[in-house]
Amino acid sequence: MADPREVAEVLADLRAEGEELDGLVAGLPAGEWARATPAAGWTIAHQIAHLRWTDERAVRSAVDPEGFGREVEAALASPDTFVDEGAERGARLAPGELLARWRAGRAELLEVLAAQPPGGKLPWYGPPMSVASMATGRLMETWAHGQDVADALGVRRMPTARLRHVARIGVRARDYAYAVRGLTPPGEEFRVELTGPGGEEWAFGPEGAAQRVSGPALDFCLLVTQRAHRDDVSLAVRGADAERWLGIAQSFAGPAGPGRAPGEVRR
Repeated sequence: MADPREVAEVLADLRAEGEELDGLVAGLPAGEWARATPAAGWTIAHQIAHLRWTDERAVRSAVDPEGFGREVEAALASPDTFVDEGAERGARLAPGELLARWRAGRAELLEVLAAQPPGGKLPWYGPPMSVASMATGRLMETWAHGQDVADALGVRRMPTARLRHVARIGVRARDYAYAVRGLTPPGEEFRVELTGPGGEEWAFGPEGAAQRVSGPALDFCLLVTQRAHRDDVSLAVRGADAERWLGIAQSFAGPAGPGRAPGEVRR
């Protein structure tokens, strides 16, 4: 059973991550919402619409699991397009309306997740998720799509300790990155040692693991969310399996993404 303090902490960080991105887009002139982002075919409006759409799906998974299950079945019928379709519908809204709906959805999601019983599981597009895991996933996506918005605007975001949530889900999603590509994951765990923005040390996996990854947490998070190419991050690797993982890593559910080309990352 999850520690209630852990749930409260990640929900507070999810709120803060949404507020930071809100600060980037709240004052944008209407025309700027049509600015292209590094995700092919996606504008700033698409990025916010996607977050709003996914937050609403997370709420529905909690309050109407049967209805959400039907949505998952429909998604499986068009796995390569259903995410884009959701973003496209929202991006057609007037920027003010889209912003208001995203804000309302964020608030509802926090309220719904905080009200879930301890130890409960929520259905999702992959395995069922605990409340803490669902909130962590939403934070990871908010941070990653926020990076797309920041890149589009030419803004350098200051990394925060909230990156530890993104790093954790990136490590835990290791085997998924293999499976979604039809590959067999390595049988042994890897050791991942990261340095947070304030000099914190975050470690995952057994200390004696032969396969190891180390470096700045920001670089690792950019890589596993596919916001940076392997060539553009300063991560040290020991072991061929660990190196191969960094070439395919993804922290998000769904088909394998195309990632970024070398040289696209902005700091």
